[in-house]
Amino acid sequence: MTRTDQKSDFDIIIVGAGFAGLYMLHRAHEMGLSARVFEAGDNVGGTWYWNRYPGARCDAESLAYSFSFDSDLEQEWQWTERYATQAEILAYAEHVADRFDLRRHISFESTVDGARYDDSTNLWSVTVDTGEVASAPFLIMATGCLSVPLVPDIEGLENYKGKRYQASLWPHESVDFSNQTIGVIGTGSSAIQAIPVIAQQAEHLTVFQRTPNFSVPAVNASLDDSWVGAFKKNYREHRRFHKLGLSSGFGDLEIEARERQPDAMTAEGLSDAEFDAMIEARWEQGGAYILGTIADTLANETTNARFADFVHRKIRDIVDDPATADALCPTSHPIGTKRICVDTDYYATYNRPNVDLVNLREEPIIRITETGIQLPKRHVAFDTLVLATGFDAMTGALLKMNIQGSNGQKLKDKWAEGPRTYLGLMMAGFPNLFTITGPGSPSVLSNMLVSIEQHVDFIISLITHMRDKNSSRIETSLQAEDQWVNHVNDIANATLFPKGGSWYLGANIPGKPRVFMPYAAGVGVYREVCDEVAADNYRGFILS
Repeated sequence: MTRTDQKSDFDIIIVGAGFAGLYMLHRAHEMGLSARVFEAGDNVGGTWYWNRYPGARCDAESLAYSFSFDSDLEQEWQWTERYATQAEILAYAEHVADRFDLRRHISFESTVDGARYDDSTNLWSVTVDTGEVASAPFLIMATGCLSVPLVPDIEGLENYKGKRYQASLWPHESVDFSNQTIGVIGTGSSAIQAIPVIAQQAEHLTVFQRTPNFSVPAVNASLDDSWVGAFKKNYREHRRFHKLGLSSGFGDLEIEARERQPDAMTAEGLSDAEFDAMIEARWEQGGAYILGTIADTLANETTNARFADFVHRKIRDIVDDPATADALCPTSHPIGTKRICVDTDYYATYNRPNVDLVNLREEPIIRITETGIQLPKRHVAFDTLVLATGFDAMTGALLKMNIQGSNGQKLKDKWAEGPRTYLGLMMAGFPNLFTITGPGSPSVLSNMLVSIEQHVDFIISLITHMRDKNSSRIETSLQAEDQWVNHVNDIANATLFPKGGSWYLGANIPGKPRVFMPYAAGVGVYREVCDEVAADNYRGFILS
């Protein structure tokens, strides 16, 4: 379909074989386009290929964290738990790749280290660490939002002589912590899932916490076959429910799907007893969408503080030692402004006699030694060190590659003061380059599968529009980009999100510009915006 006189190797090059890359590849084949995926790992799965740490699970309901594009696929695949494990999600990705015969179009163990757009040919040239060079009119970045692990800059890390693991680059073979002393640095989502599992195996576990995070119970359980059967009879309606953005697409537990739930109440006028009763009901139900219980939780500081106080009281009820409980209560950010964690027995783990918490606000790390961690007044030794220190989120994977757009413009220069996109899909000056769930889209504030499908479908509609117009080049204008960036900022500033100091803002990376990267209005509103753009002859996109 390429409208160019220059020969290219493929119609589309896709970077990444996670869920975004797999669905993009599938849709490209449906259009009759030749496509090649370059994937750094030796298997499909993306984040679920790399993140194999103990206790790794999804925080969206399994029945929602799955593809909706094929009704037979959703009926035939059987999830076993409310929140699927990493192994089960990886098996699902492998099943999708095999069912739709996608593997033969994927180059595994192939890391893209450069991409350059040629204005004279309207082709992208992509270089791979294997030495391969490939070209295509379209370059699709399916690199994921959480795919570049962050190694902490701590003095002496390279001198540590014991075993060392990074949560986001976990070994493929089983790791046994029996009869070992363990040190874990970090208390983000990965650590909150891993710590209870490691504590069950280890002789002793010491957790080094800089900033506590809010976590709510998952209330995970095996899925009942009869319940799932009844749920799946309404699967199409549930999918529509998720796409509308209710619960951010994370899922629901009702047999009968409803197009919309009753509007959530604001906290105004609610007594403390009424407020607590509403949160308690969701706490008992479990899941991240507890934040949707009170409508103004993420917009009103007073409501947010009442919500945070509820969770603080829960932590103090669960954790026996008052000093440990106080250290585990987050006070530096409004609840929900960092991605809320979903756990199984996280807080209760600190009641185990073999678990200690080091509050790094009071005892900062001086250095890592050959055998442990030196604190101001003591040394903590352990056999194994686990780093659960997060990611260079949203932009890390894209900026690692040497991406050069029109006239040789470098993406790292364009984004020097923070990422700028139109709809999270395109950047001005980078024709025919699309980012799936890029900065400026709902992405990490949503169920990623819902956002991935919507983005891929929109990209396909743009390529179809180009074909209908006999066009070879599509880009966005600086004006459209500026307007969208301003809109994303306006939406974020109407919430408490900018007060979170989170990786949503890049605050976990020293020197990274502080820009709120996701679109905070939700997947439903975002979908409406994209539909309006398409209906208005793809407003903001320029064909040539």
